[in-house]
Amino acid sequence: MERARGPVIALDGLGSSGKSSVGAALAAALGCRFLDTGLLYRALTWLALERGLDPADGPAIAPLAAEIDLGADDAGRLTRVIVGGREVGALIRTPRVDRSVSAVSRQPEVRAALLGRQRALAASGGIVVAGRDIGSVVLPDADVKVWLDASPEERAARRAAERGTDPASSEGRAILDDLRRRDRLDGSREHSPARPATDAVHVRTDGHTFEETVAAVAAVVRAAWTGRGG
Repeated sequence: MERARGPVIALDGLGSSGKSSVGAALAAALGCRFLDTGLLYRALTWLALERGLDPADGPAIAPLAAEIDLGADDAGRLTRVIVGGREVGALIRTPRVDRSVSAVSRQPEVRAALLGRQRALAASGGIVVAGRDIGSVVLPDADVKVWLDASPEERAARRAAERGTDPASSEGRAILDDLRRRDRLDGSREHSPARPATDAVHVRTDGHTFEETVAAVAAVVRAAWTGRGG
């Protein structure tokens, strides 16, 4: 049965702003599909490192995008990362990938290689797409655009918690330093810098529970979609 046309929702934010977890919960609440575009960039980074490529060699890395597939889970979330028939989801979430993903994602050849795929996945609507430049570059005509704001300290604490690390430890401080470094790189890259679309609604998440953040974003989406006659 063909899916009815639902909203295309662009959910952007910097690293560990919560866009992936919030986006998945939002999609479930709205009955939409979910795509975390960061999975594509992480998978491509992991594959490039496995092949011994320089993360800054965009022309060499871009063709590897054809080897990466995303599979849907039972809820329609495109969370299964498959390379050569092998699921590699656990392998792309490591400090090694963290350190190189900005260098890979800033290459124009890489972004061009993944742009069409992201747009094709969103074309039928009824989807929440999470990333850093979705509303500004990938889906500028998205029905609803949201930018999640969170301080570097808040984001680092979340990532440390995901890894079972004390934010005050040396490893926790390294996570914070790495996030700040990536913020600078992603925000200053020449092609598709990470920044909110001019018409995005900002939702601040510091000091809010996960449930409060999801509810706030859902309220923004419902108000905007209703306003558009959806």
